Amino acid sequence: MSSTNTMPSWSRRDMLQQVGSGFGLLGLNSLLAENAIAAGDKAGGLAGHFPAKAKHIIFLFMSGGPSQIDTFDPKPDLAKYEGQRPAMVDIRTERKTSGLAASPVKFKPAGESGIPFPEFLPKLSQHADEMAIIRSMHTDFPNHAPALCMMNLGTLTPTRPSMGSWLTYGLGTENSNLPGYLALCPGNPVVGPKLWGNAFLPGKYQGTYIDTRQNTPESMIPHLRNSALSPAQQKRQLELITSINQQHLAANANDMALETRINSMELAYRMQFEAMEAFDVSREPQHVRDAYGSTEFAHSCLLARRLTEHGVRMVQIYYGNRQPWDTHSNHHKQNEKLCRDIDQPIAQLLTDLKSTGMLDETLVVWGGEFGRTPTLEGGSGRDHNPFGFSMWMAGGGIKGGTIHGATDEFGFRAVEDKVHIHDLHATILHQMGIDHQQLTYNYSGRDFRLTDVHGRVVQNILA
Repeated sequence: MSSTNTMPSWSRRDMLQQVGSGFGLLGLNSLLAENAIAAGDKAGGLAGHFPAKAKHIIFLFMSGGPSQIDTFDPKPDLAKYEGQRPAMVDIRTERKTSGLAASPVKFKPAGESGIPFPEFLPKLSQHADEMAIIRSMHTDFPNHAPALCMMNLGTLTPTRPSMGSWLTYGLGTENSNLPGYLALCPGNPVVGPKLWGNAFLPGKYQGTYIDTRQNTPESMIPHLRNSALSPAQQKRQLELITSINQQHLAANANDMALETRINSMELAYRMQFEAMEAFDVSREPQHVRDAYGSTEFAHSCLLARRLTEHGVRMVQIYYGNRQPWDTHSNHHKQNEKLCRDIDQPIAQLLTDLKSTGMLDETLVVWGGEFGRTPTLEGGSGRDHNPFGFSMWMAGGGIKGGTIHGATDEFGFRAVEDKVHIHDLHATILHQMGIDHQQLTYNYSGRDFRLTDVHGRVVQNILA
């Protein structure tokens, strides 16, 4: 549930009309911001095209590309053809690969649905009946940067708004004291901030980056508190800034950059009153923190749960700095380590969301930018595979205990009920109450959308 806002605010649009400046909002109470949201000043003016199944998204992003055949798409036939290279797998990949390599991972049926789960995800397997496994994902390019852009932006180049930006543009936020879209990342993935950027959408829809190598609110959000001035003193100072700024804004009423700066300062002021509480996982009982674990990723999962409870629209967790799932060598050992590291935190996140009823309105998405080859690279690795890979979704109106689509007998190509990234995006927007064809923004003479001119909702995984 979203927390109750306790701080004053005003509709920025009303303030701009009346006094020619948004800076006065910095000292006002957020109750007026709630009125602005209720009046339709959320974002792009949309309240959704139809009733939503989900209100929030937590996207667990496995940077680098997890191997589908070692996680959610077991292929026993690989053992029969170990070392061979049949014509159907003689596919050009980013790097040269040799023969087929069987997975050493043991799989067991989980839940009433009997979905096969790898031995390295025992805790997550307890949620099999809440998850829809998509085994037929495919994308357009085998390199990290374009594939990351496609998964996050819906295009191969870093020139479009991110999915989270589109969501906040379309639906706004449930809590005016916190950003509507947060990217939690311990460092910087390939491509970097463009992956949560707003591109040509107004700047207030850009994702807010949080470096999760830090673990206290003060370190994750540095310089948020004004150590020199009290709130009352800040208000007096900002009232002076407002009067000085009136003339400047009156002459630059359509300056989007100025609008963005004003909005950022408004939000920064309001965050002083709520972010310190929302970001402080030390407020959780010790047994809860222990249930998630002590790693950076565990901390991010717990933080994502808290932020979602505070009304943040989308939280995206990037696993690790750069691309840890990019296992070009020593694949089997790395895959085991990575799976064991994510097992407990994700399982506990789903457990907590379910126990409070939040899973019903929170869409949890797991996956990377592509998969990995069933053929061997360099003796111990697996190369990039954009032709067929796996992702899963849970909560938010998803039909649990479901397997959708299939790859070929070796797990190389999606061959049945194929799902492109555009289809994934269309499905996510649909669960949030948005018709992906109608969520558009006119820029440079053209109406743009997250799914470009493609996309279809994957109905088979919807409850």
